Amino acid sequence: MVFSNIEFLFVFLPIVLLCYYIAPRFLKNAVLTAFSLVFYAWDRPAYTILMIISIVFNFLFGLLISHRAKLDEAYNKSISDKTKEKHTTRVILVISVVFNLFYLGVFKYTGFIVNTINDLFHTDIDKIVIGTADKNIDLLKVALPIGISFYTFQAMSYVIDVYRKNVNVNKNIVSFSTYISMFPQLIAGPIVRYKTVDKEIRSRKETVDMASEGIFRFSIGLGKKVLIANNVGALWDSIRVMERSELSTFTAWLGVFAFTLQIYFDFSGYSDMAIGLGKLFGFNFSENFEHPYESRSITEFWRRWHISLSTWFKEYVYIPLGGNRKGKGRQILNIAIVWLLTGLWHGASWNFVLWGVYYAILLLIEKLGFLKVLEKLPKLISWIYTFVLVVIGWAIFSFSDVKYGSDFVKSLCFNAGKGLVSRDAAFMVMSNIILLLIGLIGSFSLIKKLCIKVFGKSESAAWIGRVLFVITCLFLCSAYMVSSTYNPFLYFRF
Repeated sequence: MVFSNIEFLFVFLPIVLLCYYIAPRFLKNAVLTAFSLVFYAWDRPAYTILMIISIVFNFLFGLLISHRAKLDEAYNKSISDKTKEKHTTRVILVISVVFNLFYLGVFKYTGFIVNTINDLFHTDIDKIVIGTADKNIDLLKVALPIGISFYTFQAMSYVIDVYRKNVNVNKNIVSFSTYISMFPQLIAGPIVRYKTVDKEIRSRKETVDMASEGIFRFSIGLGKKVLIANNVGALWDSIRVMERSELSTFTAWLGVFAFTLQIYFDFSGYSDMAIGLGKLFGFNFSENFEHPYESRSITEFWRRWHISLSTWFKEYVYIPLGGNRKGKGRQILNIAIVWLLTGLWHGASWNFVLWGVYYAILLLIEKLGFLKVLEKLPKLISWIYTFVLVVIGWAIFSFSDVKYGSDFVKSLCFNAGKGLVSRDAAFMVMSNIILLLIGLIGSFSLIKKLCIKVFGKSESAAWIGRVLFVITCLFLCSAYMVSSTYNPFLYFRF
């Protein structure tokens, strides 16, 4: 089930809200957890078992670490005993991290590893199975559990923060299950860290103002997804399958520009819907996008794009590795490690690895001095530099077939089969010019600033404007969803 379909909007969500709001306070987490499991099980019920296993094990890991830490505080032990106690909690932490990474690795990276071994050593390991002889599961043919990267990272951050004593351990498995399985952000983020919702998990209050803000924010996200992302995505899909001999350089740039808009409006739209739904249930999720295409450097871009993922890697990988505190050489190594992992997090394919390496190189160049040069350049020049490199990055990102992806990138570099411009490209531009302009303008903060300027001085005008926007957006999106079958969410595969 996805947010942008009729059955979610007009069947599932109203039922959830009705049951949630009439439930007594002590049952609200249980109601939200139950419906979240139904939401997750809608298409592939078997994968709900995997998530429940993750919930149970990480809940127990948190309890064990907290228990061992309290033993040290409860008894006035010697320094040697304290050291031993700290060592014990660290062992539990390591076991939890290994468990989560192994769990993620088995279901996300087994096929990638096996296929890589086959390619390197010309072997034919075509079947890895688990189970008994009569009930085998072929891991190479198991579909990726939706959202496993997101909820695994959330679970890991909780256990690590319990170890660091940044959060209090949660002793209620129902409320902990709510944190992991909460359907608004379960399958495509943002990655919610426990310390940001700890108080709201334990005790929160839903208000009319929050609900109003939530409906408005959800409508913005739905419009981004259905009205813009889906349509520019259709243009990209028609170009990405073209043979290199059929591509002109302009067509290739048009296609990857369409994908640049699609992935932003798709993912930021989902994040907006998740944040909006969270508010309906009393939660304030952190922002995940801050108009990243306005950036004037790659460093700035990654402070604005998928903020929850960047923050997660910074807090739980980059800083523990030493960050920039152990010299320039170590900082370069740490950045390389983080971006290799960032690429792999997005998918079990070499194009994601190359995409991570691509950004590692660009960020290192900026860290080593080019960032100061960019700061002195005119804003337009630094923006063009950033935007062009981001667009090229999306070209690398979008093709799991590395050979075809490299051919496509060559087409961007004036090495296309049909030369610089073709009639097909001109026709595609004329057919989609309004959509592309709306997408480009909509990816900047200009519209938001304009609305604040127009409606910000009058609360009544702002309220009327929001109501009209919500009604219009829901009507247009509903009409589109009824008539169209093209409705993918790109980040579900991650």
